[in-house]
Amino acid sequence: MSLNPSDTSRVSFPDFSFTTKKSDQLTDRKLPILLFDIMDTIVRDPFYHDVPAFFRMSMAELIESKHPTAWIEFEKGIIDEAELARKFFKDGRPFDLEGLKECMTRGYSYIEGVEQLLFALKTNNYEMHAFTNYPIWCEMIEDKLKISRYLSWTFCSFKNGKRKPDPDFYLDVVKHLEVGPGNCVFVDDRMENVEAARAIGIVGVQFKNAEMLRQDLSLMGIDVSG
Repeated sequence: MSLNPSDTSRVSFPDFSFTTKKSDQLTDRKLPILLFDIMDTIVRDPFYHDVPAFFRMSMAELIESKHPTAWIEFEKGIIDEAELARKFFKDGRPFDLEGLKECMTRGYSYIEGVEQLLFALKTNNYEMHAFTNYPIWCEMIEDKLKISRYLSWTFCSFKNGKRKPDPDFYLDVVKHLEVGPGNCVFVDDRMENVEAARAIGIVGVQFKNAEMLRQDLSLMGIDVSG
């Protein structure tokens, strides 16, 4: 959505300027809106750390053996768990799907320092949304970590049918939020996803660790105290 300059007031921060529409002011909507990738940004990704050992393979062997598109199709909601189980390996070998889910669930944990930062942002009344490539197993993450205490599971690939860095996924986010892209800050560990956000005008920040993210947000004038 484009912003009408005659219907805005300027809120200036060092190096950044977020624009608040009068309609947003009337509803006390606080800008910027914060968008977070989930895996390896908020939550440790067990696929890289635990899943190869579950299959008794190296990561290289797992990548070579798995079907090239099955996981992507699962993330986009094109196939369900049963179809994933049938297609996960290129040769169609069976495996313990429930055991894999248990392995993943055991591996989900907050990345060090991130939950404290989310708590501070929530306490300071920032609107926050997940913006993630992940299948319906988001529900397993929520069941264990209760991430919805801090942000909404609004933009998930399995619900939206699109994956980052598809530009249409980013445009859908901005359209849904009804703000200019420059009023959104997106955090992701993968630079290609950050660059895709920047290409449409979203403020993109690459996640490296919680302390560096806290510093990056603070430099934008975002209140991370508390």
